[in-house]
Amino acid sequence: MSHLRTRRPALALPIAVLLATVAVTAVGPVPSASARGSDVFVGGLYRPADTTASRQATALAAAGRTSDAAVARTIAARPSSVWLGDRLSPAALRTTVQRHLTAASAQGRTPVFVTYAIPGRDCGSFSAGGLTPGAYGTWNRVLAETLRGHRAAVIVEPDALAQLSSCPGADANQRTQLIRTAVHDLASAGAAVYVDAGHESWIAPATMARLLRDAGVAEARGFSLNVSNSYATAGERAYGEQLRRLTGGHFVIDVSRNGRGATGVWCNSRTAGLGQDPTVVDDSTGLDALLWVKLPGESDGTCNGGPAAGQWFPAAAASLLRNR
Repeated sequence: MSHLRTRRPALALPIAVLLATVAVTAVGPVPSASARGSDVFVGGLYRPADTTASRQATALAAAGRTSDAAVARTIAARPSSVWLGDRLSPAALRTTVQRHLTAASAQGRTPVFVTYAIPGRDCGSFSAGGLTPGAYGTWNRVLAETLRGHRAAVIVEPDALAQLSSCPGADANQRTQLIRTAVHDLASAGAAVYVDAGHESWIAPATMARLLRDAGVAEARGFSLNVSNSYATAGERAYGEQLRRLTGGHFVIDVSRNGRGATGVWCNSRTAGLGQDPTVVDDSTGLDALLWVKLPGESDGTCNGGPAAGQWFPAAAASLLRNR
């Protein structure tokens, strides 16, 4: 599955915003707005056993490529997210999610799922695709019902809100409503929901806060930042706290390849490095967890010598580990 992240300049639009109270939902006892990350990610973060990295580690070792296999094995050893895209039919979606829920339960940890099936996904770029509006609603209801009764976190549609200002083919009202409905369905089923909010250099805080509120963040646990990008954790935390003051809620940050911060190249950068290992955060801030949302080593697309988006790119994986 492709995990695209398109970099855009920040929009400095002076839009007044009002504080909104956030209703936070999670499986079991509902955590308050001040609850710690460990109250959401009970037992720690789930490590899927079957990932692109783990499969590549086996295949590369069998081919005698011991160095590349070791890189893939190192990446596969860390907790990471499970991406759910439009290639999964409702039946396959249910089966896939059930399999990971069972595995996470066996580990005593909390899984992180990522939905990536919004109509008009990625504005026609490397990760273009998505379901029809009608199918998208059904698909999310299947996901919600599969998650009901289980502890899980869901990151909703990376890039979908941030791209609205720069995607002429997207129906902004329709997309916002689709996300809002998905957030409602998932939160009502007990998932800890994080609506994607771009990153610090993309959309101005006041503008993103309005987009988040329109997309139903008040029903979510909060929002996600830096998915598939490389901005440094400190800057993302500061941006997250700005958004939190405007919307309420908590947030998570993708640190999978931000070990050296933004280097000026987003797509299959050879100068980016792996970030710190994923971890749950318990402090007085709004940060719940540092996650590996984007799986390091998967290509961003056919740029800088990479294969199609989502496929394994050994050279990029090796450079991420080397630059860690």
